[in-house]
Formats: sequence, structure tokens, C-alpha cells
Amino acid sequence: MLLTISTTHNPATDLGYLLHKNPARAQSFDLTFGRAHVFYPEANADRCTAALLLDVDAVHLVRGRQQTGSDSGLLAQYVNDRPYVASSLLSVALSSVLRSAMGGRSAERPELAQTAIPVEARIAVLRCRGGEPVLRRLLEPLGYAVAIERHEAGGPLPNVQSTTYFTVTLAGTVRVADLLSHLYVMMPVLDDEKHYWVGDAEVEKLMRVGEGWLANHPERELIAQRYLKHRRSLVRDAIARLIADDDSTEDDATPATRDAEEALLEKTISLNQQRMSAVFEALRVSGAASVVDFGCGEGRLLRMLLDDKQFTRIVGMDVSYRALDLASDRLRLDRMSDGRRARISLLHGSLTYRDARLAGFDAGAVVEVIEHLDPARLSAFARVLFEFARPRTVVLTTPNAEYNVRWPTLPAGRFRHRDHRFEWTRAQFQAWASSVVERFGYAASFEPIGAVDPEVGAPTQMAVFTRQDIDG
Repeated sequence: MLLTISTTHNPATDLGYLLHKNPARAQSFDLTFGRAHVFYPEANADRCTAALLLDVDAVHLVRGRQQTGSDSGLLAQYVNDRPYVASSLLSVALSSVLRSAMGGRSAERPELAQTAIPVEARIAVLRCRGGEPVLRRLLEPLGYAVAIERHEAGGPLPNVQSTTYFTVTLAGTVRVADLLSHLYVMMPVLDDEKHYWVGDAEVEKLMRVGEGWLANHPERELIAQRYLKHRRSLVRDAIARLIADDDSTEDDATPATRDAEEALLEKTISLNQQRMSAVFEALRVSGAASVVDFGCGEGRLLRMLLDDKQFTRIVGMDVSYRALDLASDRLRLDRMSDGRRARISLLHGSLTYRDARLAGFDAGAVVEVIEHLDPARLSAFARVLFEFARPRTVVLTTPNAEYNVRWPTLPAGRFRHRDHRFEWTRAQFQAWASSVVERFGYAASFEPIGAVDPEVGAPTQMAVFTRQDIDG
């Protein structure tokens, strides 16, 4: 199977820096199912083409499988279209051989790696269950001009049914990393088959590779179904996360940019520092050893928890992969000692969907998060946190809307943060907390954070929820 990627960006040979493969020499890589070869059929300043050729060992693909005892079944294992059709085999080769390129990294051309350039990808040959209509439904929304050459194949051999195959060419102006991510996901999706077992890790992989485009794709459900081999529980999880991701992208500003704006507003009284200290102290006093930071953002609270040996199990969860990447960098996870690293982990997930990974913790922190949720989803959030995750202690903070009149730089009627969906008064917050207490068997106490104004209260309000049952 053959994939070629071409560009006319000048100088076109910079494609080699983006793919981390030298146009001047061919390279070969051993894979568990064959060998992958990377070479450049053309490489000059005006046009450069890189080719990924996958030579599949058909015998190795079936070695070790239980034989059926049927001659036709045995022949079907060796005589089929798998060595010749773009599929999950080519996706695995793509991620193995061009991993750095898929990540959008280039030490020599960092700016170019983040730049959309004219590219053309050609896949020969590709099988698509559903034919050309499905192929176009899946590829054209990605912004490519799609050219299709149809091939008919069939014959008397077992497992080679009359099927429609295509040579497909995609042309567009995109980042090379985005092109590779699209191909990585779409090749097995179009084929509607995978050569390996699919589990929970595959959902995480789909979320990671599909970030930035999959949540908004009109066929995201079909993509999730096929990518996850139609495993219903995995598909439900993936769709729930994609819906959450879609909701979280309404504001074009990055989480870091929006947080910086809010931090600038609060800078004069170092409110964020006071808030983090108050939450940390409440968690410490609760006696918790295991804590989940729901909506951990860039990991400020996580670092404070990690520096205290009382906390032996720490998890940061966020709906944004970008925020988790920033948290990983802030915490320097890649340079952390083994003992320290064993205490902390980062999870991608949504606050409004039940997640078994969040159960069994002593405490949960929800710092300046709920005001980013649509009011209609607060009930789902409350169930996820207080009914399903159900930590013994929950420390939750949110802005006090009454205090907004004291911010000289905040226009009247505006929220403190562009992504806030609401901001509560003290009475509204306590009313919501009371409903949580009644529904889920918690008690709540309230504390102000920041200087208390005699008329409008403190800028931040904090509730500490304590579970009242005696189980666990």
C-alpha cells in the first residue's frame, strides 16, 4: 500500500524538515507486520513528494491464529486484500514512522510546522464501505478537494468479494500535522476494519488525534463507530466527550488566554493565589489522601498538592487537551522522579458525563469551573460529582457576582471571564448548594475568599461539601 504527500510550498524540500525524513536518502523501518519504506520520488524547490510504502508480511499477519480446519478458511487467511489496501495497518505505520510530524514538531522549522501550506495526499488503494458517497461525506468536511478514481475488484477466491476500491487524492492548504492526523483516523474508518483489539485506550487516542476537528465533523458519530469497531460502550464514551469538546470551543480564545485576562482583572489583590491557598487548606484539613481536581486547567492546584506528602494520589482532569498539555509542562512530568510521578496523573474528560475513573477518591476540588458550564448542564454536573464520583469532601469555588461592581476595569453587566455562562450572587450560590445537600446527602459550609466588602461581600465564594453517610 502506498501513500504519497506532496507540496508546492517554496522551498518545497522543507517538507523533509516537517516529516523528519531526509529527501536525499531512502529509509526503511521494521514493523511487527512488515516493513515501511520512506523515500522521495521528487524533491526540488518547486515541488516535493514523500512516499510511504508499506510492505505487509501476509504470513506474519495470520501466524499464531487458530486454524479453522477448513481449506477455504485457511486460504482466506492468506489470500485477501489486507496487504494492498490502506487500512489500520497503514495508520499504525504512519504513526510509527512519522510520529514527530503528527505531533506538529520540527526543531529546524518550528514556525512552518504550525503553518498551513498547500499539500496533496494520494492513497492507492483505499476500500470504503458505503462507496463514494460515504467517502465524500467523511473527507470533504475536512476542507479538502477530493478526487476519486474508482476500481472494481472481485473473483472466486475466498474472502475476496466483489468490492469497490478507490484511489483517492486530497488537496488543500493545511498544516502537515493536521493532514497526517486526518489520514491516521480516516483510513481505518473508511475501511471499517481494524487489525487489532480495541479498548479504552483507543478512545483516548481518538480524542487526542481528533482534537481540533473531530468534534465539529458532521459525521463524528459514524467516525467514532467505525474507529472503535462498533463497540457500543466505547462509542458512547467517545460521543459524550466529543459533545463536551464541541461545547468548549465556542470561544476562539485559548484557555490560557482567557485565564490570563481573568488573572489580570484580579491581579491587584492576588485573588487567584488566595483562592488556591484556601482550597488547598480546606483539602488538607479534610484529611484527604486522594484528590481529583475537576477542571484542573494548567495545574496550579496540582503542584501545591504534589508538594505536600499528605496527598498520595492526585488526579487532574480537564475537557481541554491543550490545558492538560500546559499542566504537564508546568508540572514537568517528563522530568519528575519515579516516586513523585507515581502520585499524579492527568485525565481527559467531561464534568457532565459519568466517568468510572473518578470514583473512590477522598476529595474533589472544583475551582472556578461551574460558571463555565451551561446552566442546563448543572444538574448533570451535580450527579456526576455528588452521586457517581461521590468523594467524602468537595471544595468548590465560584465568583461572587455582587462583587463585580468593585472592579474598576470591568464594564457594567459584563462577566469576569469571556467564557462564563453565569455568575451567581451569594444567595444564588447558597440556594444551589442547598439543593445539592438535599439531593445527595451532603452538608455544606461557606467561606469568603479575598477581602470582604461590607456591602457586596468577598470577590470569591467557596463551599465545602461533606458527605454525611458513613459508608467507606
